[in-house]
Amino acid sequence: MKKLEINAEIENLDEVLSFIDKNLESAECPMKTQMQLDIAVEEIFVNIAHYAYGDGHGNAEILLGISKETPEVIIEFRDRGIPFNPLLKDDPDTTLSAEERKIGGLGIFMVKKSMDDISYRYEDGQNILRIIKKIKKL
Repeated sequence: MKKLEINAEIENLDEVLSFIDKNLESAECPMKTQMQLDIAVEEIFVNIAHYAYGDGHGNAEILLGISKETPEVIIEFRDRGIPFNPLLKDDPDTTLSAEERKIGGLGIFMVKKSMDDISYRYEDGQNILRIIKKIKKL
């Protein structure tokens, strides 16, 4: 897996997306899949940057693997911030209007809907969130 270790700060989002896109393009990942992954990566990294370390600072690791056998893209996010499993958060009620809906939760809901698999674990003092997106052609 390719790895990027970076300060978990919003200002570094472009570098994170560049890392993802460079690797997806070199694997000839279809543009639609790449765009779905970019949205998911942005949502997850921004959440880490905003919430993982409270008022403090810390790093995030982004690991990217591309399996030609399956074929799929695996992206794993690791941080040593406050333990938090975003998958335990209730999905927003999308039948309500934007004004009636509670704030928050829509981003991770979109990630869950657009990825083929998403999992979380807390291990060795790290939050580890893994997303998997199957791709039609490598």
